[in-house]
Amino acid sequence: MGACELKSNNPRMIGSIITIKGNEIMLKLLFIAITSLASVTAWAHGMSAEDQARILNAGYFEYIRLGATHMLSGYDHLLFLFGVMFFLTRFGEIIKFITAFTIGHSITLVFATLFSITANYYLVDAVIALTVCYKAFDNLGGFQKHLQMKSPNLTWMVFVFGLIHGFGLSTRLQQLPLGDDGLVLKILSFNVGVELGQVVALSIMLALLMVWRKTASFHRFSKASNVALMLAGGLLLLMQLHGFQHTQYSDDFPLNRDGHQHAHEDMRDNKAPLSNYPKRLELGAPSADPQPEVPKVHRHEGGEPHAH
Repeated sequence: MGACELKSNNPRMIGSIITIKGNEIMLKLLFIAITSLASVTAWAHGMSAEDQARILNAGYFEYIRLGATHMLSGYDHLLFLFGVMFFLTRFGEIIKFITAFTIGHSITLVFATLFSITANYYLVDAVIALTVCYKAFDNLGGFQKHLQMKSPNLTWMVFVFGLIHGFGLSTRLQQLPLGDDGLVLKILSFNVGVELGQVVALSIMLALLMVWRKTASFHRFSKASNVALMLAGGLLLLMQLHGFQHTQYSDDFPLNRDGHQHAHEDMRDNKAPLSNYPKRLELGAPSADPQPEVPKVHRHEGGEPHAH
């Protein structure tokens, strides 16, 4: 029996081969997604020095743009929303959960920023990573299978997690030199930008999920997708805890301590707040006779004096 005859007489075998190939391709895509996320550092969507410099004399539209781009680059927020949207098919349910999430994150974003309530943003982002793991666990039926209980009310959980995500957004916004003039409008403008970014992200997610649900692969790979979502949340959690440990407890890591601390200082200077921002940035033309910058000699605990 030749190959052509085999193909023409065995349609089930052809279907099996196609299914196997499809499974291999999907698994490869999931692996690429997870490893790509693992390669992203925990500081990837912080407020960069460029954002901080641009926002000094910016208007409200600049805050809207910044809020939108920050939401679209906030992979932890997007992963959580993807988990929430994964099995939703009715428009009323989508509106209900997204409204609960929006109200929650708007409350903490506005009030935490207005009253300067902040926390270590590594720890806040670590909790946000846990919300991603939670939603994946819920999507996998983990409460019923492993805890023999019903899932907690999803509307209230999405609202509570919205509060946490909003606090994370607030810690990032407070990295900017906001000033006191028009502070409320600046915060509200940033929040409007976050909402616009969320609408764009949700529209893309809905379109992709609607198309995917019409294919047989959705049912075959829904479990694998949520396992990958849980692994992604776990990786984010480890990265945020790594950042927190090495910035708060650097003495507990004596191996190449000085070099490791310098690496974190460089990351902080590039992505974190302007902690040494003594005065307004001079963005105009340089002076005719600039003075050479003298390296500042300093010493880390237990180390030799040196300069950068």
